[in-house]
Amino acid sequence: MSEHPNFLILMADQLTARALPAYGNRVAKTPYIDKLAADGVVFDSFYCNSPLCAPSRFSFLSGRQVSAIGAYDNAAEFPAQVPTFAHYLRRAGYQTVLSGKMHFCGADQLHGFEERLTTDIYPADFGWTPDWNRFEHRPSWYHSMDSVTQAGPCTRTNQIDFDDDVVFNARQKLFDMARGKDRRPFCMVASMTHPHDPYVIPQRYWDRYADVEIDMPRVRMATDELDPHSRRLRHVCGLDLQAVNDAQVRAARRAYYGAVSYIDDQVGTLLAALADARFADNTIVLLLADHGDMLGERGLWYKMNFFEPACRIPLIVHAPGRFAPRRVAASASLVDILPTLSELAGDKPTNFATPLDGSSLVPQIGGAAGRDEVIGEYLAEGAIAPLVMIKRGRYKFVHSPIDPDQLYDLLEDPDEVQNLAHDARQAGLVREFRTEVARRWDMPVLHAAVIASQQRRHLVYDALREGRYTPWDFQPIRDSSRLYVRNDQDLGDLEAMARFPPFTGRMP
Repeated sequence: MSEHPNFLILMADQLTARALPAYGNRVAKTPYIDKLAADGVVFDSFYCNSPLCAPSRFSFLSGRQVSAIGAYDNAAEFPAQVPTFAHYLRRAGYQTVLSGKMHFCGADQLHGFEERLTTDIYPADFGWTPDWNRFEHRPSWYHSMDSVTQAGPCTRTNQIDFDDDVVFNARQKLFDMARGKDRRPFCMVASMTHPHDPYVIPQRYWDRYADVEIDMPRVRMATDELDPHSRRLRHVCGLDLQAVNDAQVRAARRAYYGAVSYIDDQVGTLLAALADARFADNTIVLLLADHGDMLGERGLWYKMNFFEPACRIPLIVHAPGRFAPRRVAASASLVDILPTLSELAGDKPTNFATPLDGSSLVPQIGGAAGRDEVIGEYLAEGAIAPLVMIKRGRYKFVHSPIDPDQLYDLLEDPDEVQNLAHDARQAGLVREFRTEVARRWDMPVLHAAVIASQQRRHLVYDALREGRYTPWDFQPIRDSSRLYVRNDQDLGDLEAMARFPPFTGRMP
C-alpha cells in the first residue's frame, strides 16, 4: 500500500444526510452506499458551509468560507488565485481529474484540475446573480414549485443525460489511467447532479418504491409560524404561487428517493471500475454532497437555509486497509476536506499558501478527538442581508442583522421546532454566540461587499450580452485521431497497450 494513496471523491448534488440508510433513513434503497458506510468512517454531524451549489463547492475546494473569497452565490466568480485541493495535490505530484458538475463561474474553468472530462450542467457566466436591492423581483432562473407539482417518472432529463456522461467518462478515465504510463497517484472527483430537483426520474427508479413506502415531512408549519428568512424563501421559490397537495408532496419525495437510488447505482458502477482497474486497494473513497434538500419540511423545498435537512450532508471515508470502520459524532464541514486530503497525501500543513478555515479530519478518521464546530454563511438569493450560523456541540445558532436570532438544541430538538433564542434560561449562551458573531464578521462591511459584487456582475453580464457573445462554459476537447485503431501505430502494439491487464501468457 503506497504512502501516497489515490482519491476518488464521489459527490452528489442536494443529497441530505437524512435520506440515506447510513444516517437512519428507512425508505431509501442504497446498497452500495450502505456497504461504503459499513466498511468506512461515517461522519454523523457533517455540514456544508453555505447551503447553495456554487458557494458550497467553492468552500469545499478551497477550505475557505465564502465571504473570504467573494464566492457569495451561484453566479459568483471563483477567483483563479485561490488555491484549491486540486492545486495542492497537483503540486504534490498527483494527477487531478474532474468529471461532472462543479459550477465554476468565470474564465478559469479548471482551478487546479489537470484534466476536466465533461462540461458543466450549469452556466459559467454571471446571469444568475441575485439582486438584494430588488428582492420582490423573481427572475426566471429562480426555483419554482413546478419541480413539486410536476413530479413523477420520465424517460430522459437533462440531469440523466449529464450524469450518465459524468459516470461514463469517469469510468473510462479510470481504465485509461490503469493502462497508461503515468504512474502518479490520482485524485478524481466524479460530481453528479442528482438527486437535485426537478423531482423526476426514469420509470425503473420510480418503480423501486411504492407510494405507501414514502415517508412524509415530519414538521408542518403555517407560513405565519415561519422565521422571516423562511418566509422570504417562500417568495423567492414561488411556494405561495402554486398550491401543493399531499399527493404531489409524496410524488416529489418518491422521485427524490428514486434519484438517490440512481446515485447509488452510479456509485456501484464507479467502485466496480475502481476494482477492475486494480486501484481499489490503494484508493481512499470519499462520498459527500454539496448541500441537502428540505423536501417539504416546514413547507420548504430545496435549500438556502441552515435547517438540518438543507445543510447536514453525508461524509463517508472508505479505506478499510487504512482505517477501521467507525462513526464520528463531532461536527465537521466541507472546509475541512482540503486539509484532510493534503494530510492523507503526505503534504505538510505548513505548505498552505493562505489561511484555511478548516482543519484536517485525519485524527477523527483514525479514532481520535477533533474540533466539534461548523461555521456557515449564506449570502445569496432569498436573503437581503448576511445570514450566518455557528454549530458547536449540541447547539446551533443562526443570526442575521435584520431578523430575530435562532438557537436550537439539536440533542433535545432535532427537528428545530423550539427556538430558544428568547428563552431567559439561554440568555448567557445567546450572548456568547452574539459576541462570537461580532468577532467573526463585520456585518455592515460584508453586506456592502455583497451588494457591490452583485452590481458589478449585473453590469458585466449585461455588457457581455451586447454584440458577439463569448461563453466561459468549459468545452471538453476529445482528440479522436488518437482513439482506437489508427495507422500511425503498429496494430499489435496498440492492441497490447489497450488490453488490461496485460497478457502474461498465463490464464487467470
